Amino acid sequence: MAAPEGPLVVGVDSSTQSTKALVVDTATGEVVARGQAPHTVSAQHESDPEQWWQALREALAQCGAAARRASAVSVGGQQHGLVTLGADGRPVRPALLWNDVRSAPQRDRLVGRLGGPKAWAERTGSVPAPSFTAPKWMWLAENEPDAVAATRAVRLPHDYLTERLTGEAVTDRGDASGTGWWASATEAYDPEVLELIGLDPALLPRVPTPGEAAGTVRPGASAGLPAGALVATGTGDNMAAALGLGLRPGQPVLSLGTSGTVYAVSRTRPADPTGTVSGFADAGSAWLPLACTLNCTLAVDRLAGLLGLDREAVAGGGEAVVLPFLDGERTPHLPYASGLVYGLRHDTSGGQLLQAAYDGAVYALLRALDLVLEADSDPRTPILLIGGGAKGAAWRETVRRLSGRPVRVPRAQELVALGAAAQAAGLLLGEDPAEVARRWGTSEGQDHDAVPRDEAALDRLSHTLDAADTLLRQS
Repeated sequence: MAAPEGPLVVGVDSSTQSTKALVVDTATGEVVARGQAPHTVSAQHESDPEQWWQALREALAQCGAAARRASAVSVGGQQHGLVTLGADGRPVRPALLWNDVRSAPQRDRLVGRLGGPKAWAERTGSVPAPSFTAPKWMWLAENEPDAVAATRAVRLPHDYLTERLTGEAVTDRGDASGTGWWASATEAYDPEVLELIGLDPALLPRVPTPGEAAGTVRPGASAGLPAGALVATGTGDNMAAALGLGLRPGQPVLSLGTSGTVYAVSRTRPADPTGTVSGFADAGSAWLPLACTLNCTLAVDRLAGLLGLDREAVAGGGEAVVLPFLDGERTPHLPYASGLVYGLRHDTSGGQLLQAAYDGAVYALLRALDLVLEADSDPRTPILLIGGGAKGAAWRETVRRLSGRPVRVPRAQELVALGAAAQAAGLLLGEDPAEVARRWGTSEGQDHDAVPRDEAALDRLSHTLDAADTLLRQS
């Protein structure tokens, strides 16, 4: 491999299932080394943060000498997770992850206590979902008071790893905006929300201004990075992916992973009183309106498994509708829902039923995308299709058929880690991280032209979801 043309930086993606590390040449965006190590997640959607740290160390060790030459590092991490640390700085209990929705009753009470959805949207930018961190803290206080009593610091997943590297308690506005206790109207922690949930603000990390360093790698922090290397604040995984794509305002992204997300950068602070769109901040000084579904690739793969089919074995035709809400659902807000199959006929084939599952998952995302974009996007602008599902023809063609928009599948992979690397490069070079990513050409890829929308399928999905709403809320 040729010698790098510029300084090296490390971008980290600490996701639900694993931690990845990329060493990137700041001049070209070339990935010169990579590493990855797995995490274990319990059936209750919990994970030990110590695993994340050990996985980071292992991933960096796999990067070898390239990581040891890095001048800066940044950590992108899964959003919303609740990390509780004791007086010794170690986790009090396993972290409650983003897809843990046990706190749905606490979420419902919390929304009511602050004046309802509209008041929340105006104040914090979002109506909290059960996945947000604030309801998780309430759940912990009600169900494990001893753990709360032992807690001396509260962190998000990326905060925890940044602090292990630097010794500094910092977060960023992007990830903080997904907690429910950071107000987008004031760009600060909200004292009334913190009082409502019984959380002492002294337990929370500082929120630096965009572009400010979190610190430097402290001696002995990690064998894989040089002491004194700059450490950026890091951010949430969705904010990091937006940086990794170098998004411009109004450019839509649809991410197909275990969960599905749709988002776009906006210059206007979002405040959706329906709660469909979360009004997140981005990793800079703009905004990242985003909608998330809990059920995406994993749910469709589960249906394929039940049918005994390969995930690509879809068939056209048929009138069946599948709403694959196997884990409850966040968008639409149906935390107690289960999956629903409607419209089966004697001649419905397994392939048609599998296609209906794809349709149900994509429909939920596209309906939310209309609210994310509002009037902010030219319909001729391609949807950027990312995540593991973007590699599948069935996912891509379903998005084209139901959206009526062109689709681009970026060639760049591991966008969260690339976005973290762009943030580290921006800090090191004094540049806008999104401009760095655009210079690297991360959003370039294969384009697929628009096709006419399948209005019949969209009508079936809309009518079925509306008719089944009461049943799904009770299931």
